[in-house]
Amino acid sequence: MKFLGKWWHILKTDKLLQKILANSGYLLSSNVLSMGLSMLQSILAGRLLGVAGLGVVGTITAFASTLNRLFSFRMNELVVKYFGEAKSQNQPERAAAVVKVAALGETGSAILSFLILVLLAPIVAERLADDPTTAPLFILYGTMVLANFATETSTGVLQATNKFRNYAIVNLISSILTASVIVWSFFSQRGMMEVVLAYLIGKFVLGLGTAVLGYHEMNRALGKGWWKASFSHLPPLKELFSFAFSSNISSTIIMLVRDNEALWIAFFLSPVEVGYAKVALAIINLVQIPITPFISTTYPEINQAVIRRDWTLLRRLLKRITLISGTWTGACALGLAVLGRWLLSFYGVDFQPAYVPMLIFLVGLGFANILFWNRPLLLSLGMPLVPYRYTLWAGLAKVGLAFLLVPRLGLNSEAFLLSAFFVISVSLIVWRGLQEVNHREKIDLEANPA
Repeated sequence: MKFLGKWWHILKTDKLLQKILANSGYLLSSNVLSMGLSMLQSILAGRLLGVAGLGVVGTITAFASTLNRLFSFRMNELVVKYFGEAKSQNQPERAAAVVKVAALGETGSAILSFLILVLLAPIVAERLADDPTTAPLFILYGTMVLANFATETSTGVLQATNKFRNYAIVNLISSILTASVIVWSFFSQRGMMEVVLAYLIGKFVLGLGTAVLGYHEMNRALGKGWWKASFSHLPPLKELFSFAFSSNISSTIIMLVRDNEALWIAFFLSPVEVGYAKVALAIINLVQIPITPFISTTYPEINQAVIRRDWTLLRRLLKRITLISGTWTGACALGLAVLGRWLLSFYGVDFQPAYVPMLIFLVGLGFANILFWNRPLLLSLGMPLVPYRYTLWAGLAKVGLAFLLVPRLGLNSEAFLLSAFFVISVSLIVWRGLQEVNHREKIDLEANPA
């Protein structure tokens, strides 16, 4: 009771935490509803297509998302940092120029990604999906890359301006449309084409809707002529490109070794194992859904605390959001361990082998869930290459061991390697970030002794 009383006092008095929780609440309410719809559509798609069919769909969606992110340069992080800094320093021309160059860069990368996807679709369909006739489906779903031509830039603008409510609504509409088409497909006994179209419709709504929101917010914040801003107002190009390049490299490594399990499993094993992994990760998503909004809402606040060099505020913020994420993740992990087989039963008896890899995946994903702020902290500190290095070496070890172990030991070994990657890389990134905070605080104290 004393602990609960202390937390109630913190929630009543900590204005920054209240702001983060309020902004997260918009996304969380959307995500919770989306989570329910996602589980429903996942179950229905699994029952409609079977383990192997669901695995092929997972491979199709993962491949397009991989190419999209490969060239995206994580523009949302660049926008949050440089657009946010320019706004706080009352430099509207610089703020507009940053968003303009980010949007143009993201649009160009989207076109390049789609062209590469079209060229690779026949090879990927034969090698990963084990079915050359699915190549048109890879290309069809790949058009989502074009629809997301400015999603990351727009998301960064919405993050930096604390406009989360409308984004949450667009995200919910996207989920509703996807779920509706899959429900129709299930009861109409349709096939893989309709399931792929369902996911594609959701991506189009989310991508185009986010772009509209971002453009509207830029008009409101900087005036309708913001897009005419000269590139001469940009921050030093070397610094800007270094940040974008390092963010892209780090994102690429994370994508290849962490967020791309469907493609690795398809490469080493078969669509059946992809189906098991897709279901296992879908259920684990129950743990991650409430924490995901914190990433978007805490990054701007972490960045502002660093800009103001308020190390006490930063340390208090990190401690409190970690306690929140840790409490939630621990409770959900226990629940999934107990109820996991029951949840899998909704997909059908053929999906029961996903239980053990699900628990193994949960160890690493849960650890990263608790310390979700690890990378935003180093980005705010102006150290984007540090997470890249740690992620690179841990990722190379993970992929190298996968070539040795996964073809012989199967899906469980891939799940173990992913969890080990999370635990090691996140631990190193957190350690380095906190070390840097202590170092800068010491410098400030020496320069301004009390």
